[in-house]
Amino acid sequence: MKSFLLSTLLSFFVTVAVVESFTANTTPSSVSVARSRSRSFALASSATDEASKEAPATTKLLKRDRYIASNRFSVRAGKEAKFEKRWANRKSRLAELDGFRYFHLMRRVTLDDDKEGVQYDGGDDKESSQGNYVSLTVWENKNNFNAWRKGDAFREAHGGTSVGAFMKTMVSSLLVLRGAPKPAFYDGLLVQSEAPEFMPETVDGWRNVEFPEDGGALPVECFVACNQFYVPSSNAASFEQRWKNRESQLKFCEGFVSFFMQRRDAKTKTHGSVEMDESTEPTYVSCTIWKDRASFEKWRSGNNFSKVHGGSKQGGETKGTSAKDGKESAPEKKPAAKGPPQWSRPPKPIFYEGTLVLSTKDGA
Repeated sequence: MKSFLLSTLLSFFVTVAVVESFTANTTPSSVSVARSRSRSFALASSATDEASKEAPATTKLLKRDRYIASNRFSVRAGKEAKFEKRWANRKSRLAELDGFRYFHLMRRVTLDDDKEGVQYDGGDDKESSQGNYVSLTVWENKNNFNAWRKGDAFREAHGGTSVGAFMKTMVSSLLVLRGAPKPAFYDGLLVQSEAPEFMPETVDGWRNVEFPEDGGALPVECFVACNQFYVPSSNAASFEQRWKNRESQLKFCEGFVSFFMQRRDAKTKTHGSVEMDESTEPTYVSCTIWKDRASFEKWRSGNNFSKVHGGSKQGGETKGTSAKDGKESAPEKKPAAKGPPQWSRPPKPIFYEGTLVLSTKDGA
């Protein structure tokens, strides 16, 4: 009986370890029957563009600019600081690896328009949030990501250097997480990025950061605004073209760091992975990284936001501030819609505070 329990526990540890390292089960096995009935999302990878060069531009997907690997964590209430400390103190050579561009760990927040601060979000909305913490790594290309995932640096970062280290990592995960992490991979499209104003200090390829003495959260180093889009595969190419052709002045806005449209790479197969259900998970996620929340709010209240998003919701006119000088501008009429919605449900925004930022000198 003891041997059976030990075998079962070790098997569970292995499963948790694999998913935490982006190579795991994305959905509990108990829902496998329901999952088999759902529609799967299978957007063609940008690599397939080579086979469709003769097709009209509006039917082709955009070429991938970057490759993005993320992992979504549901951290137990009261364990947030412990989870962040584990990330701050981990051993990793990430910033020294070929093809690495950018990394941050981000915690989900809910904006309160009546206050300057934010409220931490527990990530209980299973349909949209997929947890309350997300690790995000940007790579030059998918080959760089695969080389890291199969190399020694990956095993070192995830406690795989010895049986003892591995078991310690697994026990720690069980104590702070509500279930297994959920990996998600993306093609990074339409990338815009600014060189960082300063380079965070690193030691052997990882952030050198002191954890707060009071045991609180790590300092906020950026603000991340995302929008989740549920786009059927039949509308994918036209959706991308609309984004490609839209006017954007993000790179001229104060505090702008990076932007990329994330196209879900559902073809990546890892240990225990399952097909993605496009009815419950976004097939595209826009991601804009700002220096801080104040920069984001300044952009959101200004003319650049109004031009791109069609003005305010009340009456079709908006008044805002210039991204350059902060002066009040004249009212602007809401532009006409440029076509019918291309998604199966309304987009849903989601916000994060980013910490443990790693970046190349050229940015993401």
